[in-house]
Amino acid sequence: MLKRAFVAPDPGRLRLRAAARAVLGVGLAVTVCGFAGHSLVAAVTGGLAAVLALFTVTDATVRGQAVTTALLPAVGFPVLALAAALHDAPVARDLTFLAVVGAGVYVRRWGPRGHSLGVFAFMTFFVAQFLRTTPGQLPELYAAVALSLLASSAVRFGLWCYEHRLPPAAVPAPPVGRGLSRTTTRQAVQATAAAAFALVVGQLLSEQRWYWAVGATWWIFVNTTSRGETLVRGFRRGLGTVIGIAVGLAAVVPLHGAGVPTAALVAVCVFGIFYSAPVSYTWMMLFVTVLASLLYGLLGVLDPGLLALRLAETAAGAVGAALAVALVLPVTTDAVTDGWLQRALHAVHACTAQTAARLAGDPTADPAPRAAELEALLGRLRTAVAPLVHPLNPLRARKARARQVLALLDDCAREARGLAAVAADPDASHDARLTAACRRVEAAIETLVGAVPGKAAEAPTGASAGAAAPGHHPGADRALVHLEGLERALAALAAPLVRA
Repeated sequence: MLKRAFVAPDPGRLRLRAAARAVLGVGLAVTVCGFAGHSLVAAVTGGLAAVLALFTVTDATVRGQAVTTALLPAVGFPVLALAAALHDAPVARDLTFLAVVGAGVYVRRWGPRGHSLGVFAFMTFFVAQFLRTTPGQLPELYAAVALSLLASSAVRFGLWCYEHRLPPAAVPAPPVGRGLSRTTTRQAVQATAAAAFALVVGQLLSEQRWYWAVGATWWIFVNTTSRGETLVRGFRRGLGTVIGIAVGLAAVVPLHGAGVPTAALVAVCVFGIFYSAPVSYTWMMLFVTVLASLLYGLLGVLDPGLLALRLAETAAGAVGAALAVALVLPVTTDAVTDGWLQRALHAVHACTAQTAARLAGDPTADPAPRAAELEALLGRLRTAVAPLVHPLNPLRARKARARQVLALLDDCAREARGLAAVAADPDASHDARLTAACRRVEAAIETLVGAVPGKAAEAPTGASAGAAAPGHHPGADRALVHLEGLERALAALAAPLVRA
């Protein structure tokens, strides 16, 4: 766990940059709220809004990120007003909270923007319970959120917008479907059922802090698809919470809400959340738990009993999520894994076909986007396969097969990146050997997954394509090496896939 968080590769230091920028953005947001004369509650609300804007907005382009950030108040302000208005109507408040949960999951069908807006809507309602918001506080809270979003956006899109120098991130489209065959629809039903269970049990545990159980359920469902993913995420959330509570008892309770050391630890937690989130959900939850402890310390209500209650509420939320994914419209790990695997192999197929067309003389063909798409799909596949390779999984043969498939697909991705680099080389040109190798790779993929949607047209061959004698073109020789590597990886993939 330590290795995954602090020794994991960080190409381009993107995790480091994102974490450092988050500290600056959130720090500026809270400072602006302080200079504006806002209360501590308003400053906390604004700071959390800045964290969410920096953490959940993940559109592929900078322009898309800016648009999504600008839309956050459009969903957050009405939800905050609704939560405040229902403060003294528990039944209506609870039913509305469940509706926000279901809607927040359902809108993920529209990709990263829907996901971001759904999370912001849920967290706005959650924060209103956390801070016991009343209608009279709304003007100040609206102003704090608006100022905080402006401040964090000034850092993200102005002062330190390192994404301008990066190619747009490849974001896999969510799986298609209709009605209950759509995964996001099934998850919306599951999350609502799980939140209802957590809400009831949470209120039995505490009439004041019941919302922690609902929050635990919500975050377990974020970025998960299958039953196995949800169960693994619930386990990791529980483990991170336990460790975070231990840290809170040792480091936060003795502070008694002291301003300067609390602010320093808040900055450390914000950095830790952003730096560890891409590689370790357990470590992220550790920092989230310590951050919550610090905020309660600032509000003057932190004690060891409160931390123990948080653990119990988290357990209730995890149990609710486990029951929902097991009993309510379950989505199996096998089905989800198979879907992402097929899409990854389709991307390999498309990359190969685009390379063949580019080296045959088609200037519009470009395998680079397909190679980037393959990387994104493999990231999603690793998440889907996580339950199969988890240390607690007792099925050793299945675990070994899953690891073998991931390793071979990593080989495919490496060779696809090589093909994209060769195709961009102006010295590379058509070689009759490349056409034959590309056809073999495409045939191997079609043997594994069947017909490939949107199969590219046959690349021209022979004299019309400018065929050349073997060995005369260094670029073509390099492409052939990558294609042969793809052939070997695909041939090795056949055995574990057939056994699976």
